[in-house]
Formats: sequence, structure tokens, C-alpha cells
Amino acid sequence: MTNDWISPKPPTSVVSQMQKDFADTLPKDDRQDLEDATRGLVDQLENAEFSAANDRVAWSMKPYEFLAEPAAPDSINPSLWRQAQLNMHHGLFEVVPGVYQIRGIDLANMTIVEGDSGIIVIDTLSCVEGAQAALALYRKNRGDRPVAAVILTHTHTDHWGGVLGVASAEDYTSGKVPLIAPDQFMEHAVSENVIAGNAMRRRALFQFGLFLKPGPRGHVDNGLGKSFAFGRMGLAAPNDLIRKTGETRVLDGVTFEFQMAPDTEAPAEMHMFMPEKGVLNMAENAVHNFHNLLPFRGAQVRNSLNWTTYISEAIELWGDKAQVLIGQHHWPVWDNARVVDYLKVQRDLYKFVHDQTLRMINQGMTPQEIAEAIRLPKSIENNWHARGYYGSLRHNVKAIYQHYIGWYDAVPANLDPLPPTETGAKMIAYMGGVDAAVSKAQADFDQGNFRWVAQVMNHAVFADPTHQGARDLLADAYEQLGYLAECATWRNGYLCGAQELRNGITPAPKTLRAMSADTMAALSSAQIFDMLGTRLDAEAAEGKIIRTAITFTDRAEAHVLNLENAALTHVARAASDQEQLTIVTTRSCFDLVLMQQLTVPDALAEGQLTFTGDISRFGALFGMFAQSGMNFPIVEP
Repeated sequence: MTNDWISPKPPTSVVSQMQKDFADTLPKDDRQDLEDATRGLVDQLENAEFSAANDRVAWSMKPYEFLAEPAAPDSINPSLWRQAQLNMHHGLFEVVPGVYQIRGIDLANMTIVEGDSGIIVIDTLSCVEGAQAALALYRKNRGDRPVAAVILTHTHTDHWGGVLGVASAEDYTSGKVPLIAPDQFMEHAVSENVIAGNAMRRRALFQFGLFLKPGPRGHVDNGLGKSFAFGRMGLAAPNDLIRKTGETRVLDGVTFEFQMAPDTEAPAEMHMFMPEKGVLNMAENAVHNFHNLLPFRGAQVRNSLNWTTYISEAIELWGDKAQVLIGQHHWPVWDNARVVDYLKVQRDLYKFVHDQTLRMINQGMTPQEIAEAIRLPKSIENNWHARGYYGSLRHNVKAIYQHYIGWYDAVPANLDPLPPTETGAKMIAYMGGVDAAVSKAQADFDQGNFRWVAQVMNHAVFADPTHQGARDLLADAYEQLGYLAECATWRNGYLCGAQELRNGITPAPKTLRAMSADTMAALSSAQIFDMLGTRLDAEAAEGKIIRTAITFTDRAEAHVLNLENAALTHVARAASDQEQLTIVTTRSCFDLVLMQQLTVPDALAEGQLTFTGDISRFGALFGMFAQSGMNFPIVEP
């Protein structure tokens, strides 16, 4: 590969025609979203821009100015172009008197509700600096009102990472500022990205296109919003949990009625209705696209049937009362009749896809066959908010298949196939070698058979990753598929694959690789030990037996770690005479050692750690934990 950066190629004439044909199928007469996305604008940050530490720009819309052009270039799907333009609208918006949203300065929204003397903040964006910028914009226009309470709708980082930019940790721990969240918020807020966190972070680079340059042939949008802001992430434990539907809170004179919606878009999520305002907030379960039932970054499969159930319940609870529908992404929907119609379409979208996928499963169809066969009814498809900008119909049906049936499609050949490198070598050998495969695939590329070219050239690259012709043609195919994709995450994945084939892996910065101190502290000790078990080098641990008792004085906890049979297990109990080593320390000290911000000798010298027994066993145990590099290859061996 060359050391010079290779830029993306233009769309082919075949792609240009496919874009035109696709545009003819879209419901272009429906322009309501264009009005709703701009309604109530009060003020803006210039380019939606704000900075983080060392005056580094944390977020800006300026690189996306190319989206101001009226027509989509051939390198961007015309439906995704429309969504990307709608997500360009940013600033402080009035929803109804006393309810405001800051949109477009992060992937998610911040909602602000004015109370008797202060404000209630719903979701805090993904970083401290973003939350501070949002509040500053609000206060510039509405006065310096204090934060009376904070509500976190669910457990994904873009909704709570700025919590310490809204109020201090002391405000929350003292109860001065109520911090309200759904039941099991802390357990799920940190656990989803722990056990498989390294792989998830690497895969997230593909899902969100974080290393793609904004432009007509690069990053355009993420479907839910433009992109993430990059600043300091914080976390604080809620001091008030909503545990069941029907609970209410009166916060600074404003009534909130809550509905639990667990195991939907997030494992812990809730909706809320403000009866005095007539505003229904569906968090992230009814936003302006078909959502993701299985994110590319990796996660447990989401329950599409639950999604329908809770939207349906929300209609029953508040369908006759809600005058405005808001979410923590995108723009509102006004007027009761439109709100109810919108929710019904969202409800039926998830139910239709769930039921039809199960119907086809029970007819013996495989995930790939279902993805090819399923079609939305026109009554759903012709609603812009039902289109797959973040969760494609084709991959959501595969997620439902996985949820019910698992990875195996019942074809015996798929029980134990060869791994990709060996499969690639055999496949390409059967085709007459890499050169012959590239020549045949080029003819398919010229005809626009990009999916097939990607499949074949993927085998070729895994058979011989040094073959430049195979790499180039696979990158070309990925690129054209990215240009055609209506789903933003598909586009990002394809274009990231093309970029890495041509230019290699862009090393992830430390801020993406490392777990923050706040997140580490929020983990239970059991979660910490389980995480360590996933890092154990089995070969190094073979034949070793190490039993260690650990007491965390700051948490009044006692644990015993047992390394045996190349497996690390743990139990919560006090030390006994069976352990070869007993350690007394604090969890905060232990966390610093794990994050490599403190060495064991320094902890001993400073008196932060004491022990009885053979301390060398502690070093031996930690020497068996492999450090996972985040820059592992994806599109090649």
C-alpha cells in the first residue's frame, strides 16, 4: 500500500442511474418534516460549535456545509440526503411555552422544562462541554435559571455523558438536585460496554463513521443525528429511580407521569408525559426513523415485540391527551391527531416486521432469504419516519431471527465452516486464483453487481491480503454500496471498509480506547472481576492456581479471586486460610492500578495497599491479563 492518502472514487454511471430510479419511489410530496424541524427556533451557536480541553473543537456543523446544496449528489442516497439535511437544523427551539430543546450540537437532544423557579433537564448529551454549551445557549435567551432536577431517559452514553456539566457530583450525591432515571440504570449504563467493550469500540468506528471525512463521498449523517461530540464524559449515580409505570414526580411545580419501557431501544428506558404541557416524550423509542434492533457495534439483540407493546401502551395512556410528541433525537410532532397517527405507524412498523419475520422463520426461511423477501406495506413505507436511516429493514429482520432462533440457520454446512482465511483460499483457488477472480469480478462491477463483487473480493482479500487488485476492487465495491445505502450506518460501514483497505487502519485515540475513571468507578466489583476474566491469557494461566482475597475498605466489600483451570472466578466472602495472598486496599486504588495510573509498588509505598502472604502472586496474576489492542483488522485477516 502507498503512504499517500487515497481519496474516495466517484460514483459509477450505474450508481447514478440507480440513485435516480430510487428517488422516483420516495414520498416527495410529504414536506411536513421540513416545517417541523425548523419550527420554534430561538437562537443558535455559530456552526453549532463548541470546544473541549485545550481549545480543541469538540463539535461543529461547519464541515457539513456541503449539505446546503438543494439536490443530492450521486454519491449520496437521495433519501439519506434528505435526512442529513433535516439533521443540520441546530440550536435552541421552543416546543411549547415552557418546554425547549437544544438540538444539533450532539447526536442526541437536551430537553429543558421550565418550572416554578428553575429548570428540569431531560438528558444531558454525550459530554460535559456539550451540556455546558447547551445550558449556556438556553440561559442566554431565557435567563439564568438554576437546575431543579435532571431526568435521564435511558442508559446510552449520548444521553447521560454530560451529566456533570449540568450539576456537580456533590449536587447529586447530596440530593440537592434530583437525578431521576429508570430502574437498573447504573447496572446497564456501564455493563453494556464492559465485557466486550474493546470490540464494541472498534466496531463503533465503522457504525458511526468516526474516521470518515465529512463530504459528499464521506461522512454525511448517522440517521439519529449528525454525529457525536467529543469531550469529557461524566457519570453520576441516580438518586431517584422510577420502578413502575404510573409513577409520578412533581418537579419544581411540573408534573411528570412515567411509563417504563425496559428491553426496547435500551435495557433500561422510560417514557414520560407532562400533563400541564400536553407533551409526550418517547425517549428513543419513536424517533424519525426505523431504529436499530442490533447495532453494528455489537450489543444484545433488542426486543422488537416489546417496542410495539410499549408504544401501544403509551397510546392508551396518553393518546387522547398528547398535543406534542418529542423524542431525545430529531424534531417534534405537533397536534394530537398527527401525534397519534405517528405513534400508530411506529407501533405497526415494529409489529409488522416482527410478525412477518416470524412467519417466514416458521416457513423454514433463512435470515438472508427473509431479508430478500420482506417488503413493508405502502401504508408504512410512505412515512418518512418509518424509513431505515439508522436500522435497516434488511438487517433488522436478521436481528429478529437471531433473537428467536440464534446464529444457526439449520443448514448443516454452516455448523462448522472453515474460518475466513481458509474459506477465502479455497474459494479463490476454485475460481482459478486471485487474478482470475479479480478479472471476473471486474466485469460484474462494471454491470453494477456490487454486492456479489464485495462477497467474492472479500474472499480474495482473505486469501491474499497483499493482492493490490483484490484490495482495490473490494474497496471500489464497498464504496459504491455505501453511496447507494439509505441507511446511514450501512453507508458508514461500507465507506470505512473502503478507507481501511486503501489507507490502512487509523489508530484510535486514547480517549476512545480507555475507560473513563467515572465509568470504572460506577462498575460493581463483580463486573470488574468478570471483565478481568475476559482478559485472561489462557496459555499463560495453564496449570496455575492462585487464590487471592481482596478487601475494599471504602466499599466494605470482601472478595476472593480463584484462578484455576485457566479460568478466573470470584465469590463475595471474607478471607479464609485457603488463600495464598490477602490484599487490603480501596476500590479507588484498585481502579487506578487497573487503568495503569498507579503501580503496585507505588501503592504499597504510599500505604494505599497492604498485604499478607506472597505478593508476587498478585503480580503473576496481573501478568496474565492481556491488553486488548483496539486497532485490530476487520476488512482483512
